[in-house]
Amino acid sequence: MKVVILAGGYGTRISEESHLKPKPMIEIGEYPILWHIMKIYSSFGFNDFIICLGYKGYKIKDYFLNYYLYRSDVTVDFTQGNQSIKYNQKTEPWKITLAETGLESMTGGRVKQIQKYIGNEPFLLTYGDGLGDIDIKELVDFHHSHGKMATLTTVQPTGRFGSLDISKEKEVLAFKEKVKGDGGWINGGYFVLQPEIFQFLEDEKTVLEKEPLEKLANLGQLMAFRHTGFWQPMDTLRDKNYLEELWKSGKAPWKIWE
Repeated sequence: MKVVILAGGYGTRISEESHLKPKPMIEIGEYPILWHIMKIYSSFGFNDFIICLGYKGYKIKDYFLNYYLYRSDVTVDFTQGNQSIKYNQKTEPWKITLAETGLESMTGGRVKQIQKYIGNEPFLLTYGDGLGDIDIKELVDFHHSHGKMATLTTVQPTGRFGSLDISKEKEVLAFKEKVKGDGGWINGGYFVLQPEIFQFLEDEKTVLEKEPLEKLANLGQLMAFRHTGFWQPMDTLRDKNYLEELWKSGKAPWKIWE
């Protein structure tokens, strides 16, 4: 099963960093968030990636074209004609297709353009800015079990602020750190899709989350995989800093590969 990652948006809500690089290349620790997402899939044996490029896509190409070099110790010997020798190669078993899907294309339009790389097979799809301790194998098994055209992972986002449990006498009985939101479930990405999804994607202006998914829902072809564990998007600089703190603490919940 191939893994498609949407990595072409502008990331305007985190412009403090995205003015220099595409949002999926913003680092958590010393690695881009895109790398973290790929490591999640790879830990379940999914190593064939198609990355949909757009805004500053050349930055992503540069990173992966030089990935082997970046992950190795290198000796550069100018006495031998600038010959380089690499040591301690540390690379993942990844096959990566970097697909140019346009600067202004919408989510559905980007997926439509990589149809030629998918063929007539089901595939995985997610956004290039969301991390979670999602059991990808369980997700795929759930998708196969119901036989529908599409599965999306639903999550309950964490509230932005802590809450207080206050008595009638206005006594603080308990302080609760960040809790789940209003109880509603939202789209957390991490899709599993049958190839028939392409017939619902018209052109580069198609927004996957609008008409295509709405049509599938009306047809009874869209199922929800409920994820109750950790999930966090990187929409703002605050989100980035929060993920950074978790990573540095050594307790990042999405680091399920070790």
